[in-house]
Amino acid sequence: MKLKNPSITQVIRNAVTVTDGMTLLEAREFLLKHRVGRLPVLDKNKKPVGIITEKDFVRAIYKFNGKHVSKILVRDFMSKDLITITKNATIVDCTRLMQKHKISSVLVLEKNRLAGIITKTDIASVFLTQSAEPLRVSDIMTKDVITVMPADSLLLVESLLVKHKISRIVVQRNKKPVGIITNRDFIPAKMPKWIRDFADPKEVEKYQTNPNPDEFRMNQLSYILSFRAEDIMTPNPVTVNSDDQVSSAVLIMIRNGIGGLPVVKKSLLCGIITKSDIVKAIA
Repeated sequence: MKLKNPSITQVIRNAVTVTDGMTLLEAREFLLKHRVGRLPVLDKNKKPVGIITEKDFVRAIYKFNGKHVSKILVRDFMSKDLITITKNATIVDCTRLMQKHKISSVLVLEKNRLAGIITKTDIASVFLTQSAEPLRVSDIMTKDVITVMPADSLLLVESLLVKHKISRIVVQRNKKPVGIITNRDFIPAKMPKWIRDFADPKEVEKYQTNPNPDEFRMNQLSYILSFRAEDIMTPNPVTVNSDDQVSSAVLIMIRNGIGGLPVVKKSLLCGIITKSDIVKAIA
C-alpha cells in the first residue's frame, strides 16, 4: 500500500503518562478517565521506562493472584522493553516496528525524552487521508476469528484473550455475531445483566462508579466463574460487509472509538478487521 505522505509528524500526539511508583488502581483510573488503551511510564527524572496497556491489566489478574491490588505498583507489571522511534522516521517504519514486535503503539523520543506516541488508531486515520489505492475489507481481514458463545464462562474468554494475545473476542450464535468483548471489559468486569435489569438504579450507579475494585475480587480468578460472556459483552456489535471498502471500516472504527469490527457475508460471520490488519497492510 502506498501513502501520499509517509511522514510520522502528521500522527504524533501527546501521551497521557503515569509514574512507575503509582499503584495499579491509580493507573487504572487514568486509563478509564482519559479513555486510552495505553499509558507510557516515566521515572522520577521524566524519562520513559515502560508502558502499560489494557492487556497488562488482564495479565495482572493471573500474575498477582492473591496479592492485594492496592499493593501492586505500575513498575511491577509494566512492559519494560520499550520500542521507540524518532521524528525523522516514516509511517512505514512505524508500522513495521508494530508488526515485528506485535505491539499497538510506538513511543517517539527526542533527546531521550518522550516527544509523543503513535498508536494503531493514528495509523488507521492516516489510511483515510493518505491511502493512494482502494482496498476491500476481504483483502486484508483476518479470516480465523476467535469466538465464544454467549453462555461461555468469562474464565474461557479471559484465557483466550491471554493465550492468543488478542484484544477482542466475537460472541457468536448460529454463526452470527451477537456481541463483542474486549480487554477493557475486564477493568473491572461489568456487572451481570440480571443486576443491571432488576437492581435499584442507585445501587447500579454505586457498583459502576466504585473506584476500588476489591468488591469485584479483581485479583482472584474465582470472581469470573459466575460470569458469562453475555454478562459483559457489548451486544449488537457494529459490523461491516466483506465487500465494503476498508476506508468505510476505518471510518466506523474511528467514529465509534473501537479497534475492530466483525465482518459478515450474508449476515454470517466470515472474519474480523482490526487496526492491526490496517497496520499490516501499510507495512
